[in-house]
Amino acid sequence: MLHESFFVLTNWLFGILALLAISLYVFGVYRSNQNTRLRKWSHMRLIFWISGTIISASALFGPLAVLSHAHFTWHMTGHLFLGMLGPLLMALGAPVTLLLRALPVQQARIVSRFLRSQFARFYIHPITAAVLNIGGLWLLYTTGLFTMMHNYLSLYVLVHVQMFAAGYLFTMSMLYIDPVSRRFSYRFRTVVFIFALAGHGILSKFLYAYPPQGVPVEEARVGAMLMYYGGDAVDLVIIFLLFRSWYQSASARQPIVPTAAQL
Repeated sequence: MLHESFFVLTNWLFGILALLAISLYVFGVYRSNQNTRLRKWSHMRLIFWISGTIISASALFGPLAVLSHAHFTWHMTGHLFLGMLGPLLMALGAPVTLLLRALPVQQARIVSRFLRSQFARFYIHPITAAVLNIGGLWLLYTTGLFTMMHNYLSLYVLVHVQMFAAGYLFTMSMLYIDPVSRRFSYRFRTVVFIFALAGHGILSKFLYAYPPQGVPVEEARVGAMLMYYGGDAVDLVIIFLLFRSWYQSASARQPIVPTAAQL
């Protein structure tokens, strides 16, 4: 088991990263709003980013991090915060768009070239993002990795960083809130999302029947139910946003038919 001093270290590490993420975003908003040719940055996006950062970070430092280490139910709460709800809210903050607005032209072009690179295109691909997200969870909970991460600090940090990054990439690959080099069709993204949703649901049912090593049965069942229903709640929000965007896109392409009175 990880020593208490490890949590002091992670509290500082992730606490500073969270403050840095919020500070840089606020500075980016200030820089963007200085440009009179651009519209003022949305206050809602600022709220989304701050709340998402706080929710994500709460799984990594403070009381929840300590409880997650000892109780599977609290660990699953942290999983929902760090891998699903937090990344969704942060993605709604459109940080890449803000970065492009806030940077000088030359630096913004460098970021744009990176977004068009094969590396970025590979990881933002819906299938890649889904495999990293759902596949990573299967690897964590159905192998000895879950037990090992509670014994090694570096592995503990790596697993949680991967969980957040995979959740964020998956959200971005579904919703396209920020610019991407290639936009896949709504139908294709919906199909990928359905398979990812099924993979997440099947895993939660698997954990209900076969708890991870060292996790009490009743505790595992409560955690699995939280994973199933809590994950569905976040996924419903993504589905709503995806389908709303699909509807708006279809409406924009639909020709306007004049009425008899207008004729």
